[in-house]
Amino acid sequence: MNDTHATVLVVDDEQNHAEGIVESLERLPVHAIAVYSLKDASEILRSQRIDVLITDLKLDGETDGIILLDEAKAQNPEAEVILVTAYATIDTCKDAMRRGAYDYLVKPIDIDQLRALVSQATQKVAIASAKQAVAVTVERKGFRFEGILGGTGSMAHVMQVAKRVAPTNISVLIEGPTGTGKELLAKALHDNSGRRLKNFVPVNCAGLSETLLESELFGHTKGAFTGAAQDRKGLFEVANEGTLFLDEIGDMPLIMQAKLLRVLEDGVIMPVGSSRPTVVDVRIISATNQDFRKLIEAKLFREDLYFRIKGVNITMPPLRAQVDEIPLLTDYFIEQAALETGLPVTGITASAQIVLNAYEWPGNIRQLRNAIRAMVVLCDGERLDVRDIPPEIAKRPQLAGISPPMAIGPGNLAGVALTELERQAISDTLAKTEGNREKASKILGIGERTLYRKIKEYNL
Repeated sequence: MNDTHATVLVVDDEQNHAEGIVESLERLPVHAIAVYSLKDASEILRSQRIDVLITDLKLDGETDGIILLDEAKAQNPEAEVILVTAYATIDTCKDAMRRGAYDYLVKPIDIDQLRALVSQATQKVAIASAKQAVAVTVERKGFRFEGILGGTGSMAHVMQVAKRVAPTNISVLIEGPTGTGKELLAKALHDNSGRRLKNFVPVNCAGLSETLLESELFGHTKGAFTGAAQDRKGLFEVANEGTLFLDEIGDMPLIMQAKLLRVLEDGVIMPVGSSRPTVVDVRIISATNQDFRKLIEAKLFREDLYFRIKGVNITMPPLRAQVDEIPLLTDYFIEQAALETGLPVTGITASAQIVLNAYEWPGNIRQLRNAIRAMVVLCDGERLDVRDIPPEIAKRPQLAGISPPMAIGPGNLAGVALTELERQAISDTLAKTEGNREKASKILGIGERTLYRKIKEYNL
């Protein structure tokens, strides 16, 4: 979760005060809701996820803010609570902080202080949520995912299928563009199978000649070919009773495809230079970024092998199909990069996140991760901003809305107004969602009212 997805509940029995707080938060990438009673607030806390609660300490003359604090924490332990009061006492504040309040504000509220607190609180919730979602081992109803983020839309379907097939020995073919996390999914399948205590062995089938790939997979004996100074086990033997991951299998030479098919059918390998067969028990998970139908039609891939490796097919979606996940991924990669580099970068501005959300990401998750790393290294402050975005992303015509000679990059960013970036990002997102303002506001990380105002402002 990123602060662009944070939901803020504002509770005050004085409607003008509640609406004023909601209005003051429009600049922040949060969705703010105002209610005016303890009852309504309790219903919302029970019915939907609230990331930040801003509540008056006294509702209807009672200290009901503490009740809501306890209820918010009970419903979502990661939620942060900011109390607002005109009657602050040391004992009251100590009690609130002991119960888990993030901070408190004394009326009359300083708007800048409020925005700063909400921004910090949403960042804290975002980091906590990201850690929970992508901890070294993540539990999803008993299914362990290593480093796989997401869980909505197309990725939810991927996880559902993976959970069902992981405990079996059936072959799995993972398809999808480069950079979408196919190897991570293959590792997750292994880790959730009965073979998890044995080896997970990945091999990239692209770029290896037939001879090298045969030796790599099946092993060889001493003197089998020039340079074979000693016997060597192949990866099938190394993966025995475990899992062999054949990455980019679509690039495997045809002759090797025939040999692989025979091994998959018989469970017997023959090391290069040996006449002694070896029985192996290996689960096969394959991956490709190519279209097998075209490969088969072009006689570049054996149809019988295709059906043998395609026990179950899982397709990893491109990042452009997971726009709602980009803020979560952004937060996670910022945290990773900050830990790796030791730099004090803790978040990203709304403007920069809007640009990242609107980008097509042809290199998918891998490209986003590398871009965030570069941004963290180049960042001069605590939050990534538009000026930190790599040139190849910032200068995209569909984002900048300008001709290539005026492309945006570190050297000429000063010549392009942030309003132009924002206007074009909103225009592109509206086009992508076919004018659906609700979807566009979610993608952009702004409220619908804010989006409506900006549409009018930019005459879109």
